[in-house]
Order: sequence, then C-alpha cells, then structure tokens
Amino acid sequence: MSYFAHPTAVIDLPCEIGAGTRIWHFAHICAQTRIGRDCVFGQNTMVAEGVRIGDNVKVQNNVAIYAGVEIEDDVFLGPSCVLTNISNPRSQVSRKHLYEKTLLRRGATVGANATIVCGTTIGRYALIGAGAVITHDVPDYALMLGVPARQRGWVSRHGHPLVPDAQGRLICPETGWTYIVEENRMRCLDCPEDNLLPADFREGRQGFAHYRQNR
Repeated sequence: MSYFAHPTAVIDLPCEIGAGTRIWHFAHICAQTRIGRDCVFGQNTMVAEGVRIGDNVKVQNNVAIYAGVEIEDDVFLGPSCVLTNISNPRSQVSRKHLYEKTLLRRGATVGANATIVCGTTIGRYALIGAGAVITHDVPDYALMLGVPARQRGWVSRHGHPLVPDAQGRLICPETGWTYIVEENRMRCLDCPEDNLLPADFREGRQGFAHYRQNR
C-alpha cells in the first residue's frame, strides 16, 4: 500500500488513493473516490462516494466532503469548514440526482468554520476567512471575509494581502512577485497560476502578523 491509513480509518473499496497520502484517526473514505498524491486527511474527516480530489490537498479535522464537490491540487480545507451539495434540502424529498457542483480550484484556502454554499466555484489561490459564508463564485486570489462573505481585497499565492505601493504595483511582501489586476481578474507575472512553486519558495518565511500590525 503506497498510502498510510490509521487503523481506525475506514477505507471502502474500490477507490483510488495516491502515493504518500495520509489518512488519520476515524476518517472515512467512501468507495469510488479518487484521491491524489501527498494529501492529508485529519481526524474525523469524510470523503463521499465518487468525489475527486487532486494532489497535495490538506483536509483538517472534522471536514466532510460530500458528493458533488470537486477539489483541485494544493487546496487547504481548515478545521470544521462546511461543504454542501443541495441548496434546498428536505428530509422527505430525495434530490440525490440533483447535487449541485462545488469546485475548489487549485491552491484555494478555506478557513476554519467557513461555509461554502453549493453551486459555487472558489477561484485559484483565493483565501476564504475563518467563519465566512460563501454564497457566490469567488475570483482567483480574492480575499473573502464576513457573513455573507464579501471580497475585501486580493492575496498573493503565498496568502499575503496585496496593497498597492507608491507606484500602484501589487507586490507580495514575502516573495517579491508582482501581480496585476485586469478586468477584475488577478494574475501573477512571475509564476503562472498552473505552475508548481519553485523549490526555493515552498518554505514559508513570513506569517500574517505583520499584516495585522500594519492595518
């Protein structure tokens, strides 16, 4: 077996789990799922039948990933965040054939206790703040806060809020990479969104405290 599963985890076969993935205490991976390489599933997590998950996805404790959710590479799901698949659930009415697709694109982060209402797409490298409630699609690199969540700015690929400098440039304080916004869409000029991070940029060197201090 090329992946690790704690003895208390339940793995329903058949399913596909990539090399290097770790599945921890009391997790449940249902049949017909496809999970990529080097993922981590924390305690009391669940992946429903037929879900597709990319490589290097981190799922923290107490997260259930229901049918209808698709997760691309490098996504981070914070503790106890919520993903849904029906907008108008009723116990008496079966709508299993009407699951609404929720897509989390590459590199997105969902904060602890945030809720993603189904039928939405979370853009690449977007950052959903703790406790936020997402009710509509989120652009790439967007910083989303509140209930319901509203965009409060942009973040870099390393998760830092981007504030224009004196020349109006958006530069990540950790990497020095430059970002531009065109027609309300952000992109990075130094590392295309679908490229892997260069090895020298995979170790974090700067936390979030400096942003709080300078607000």
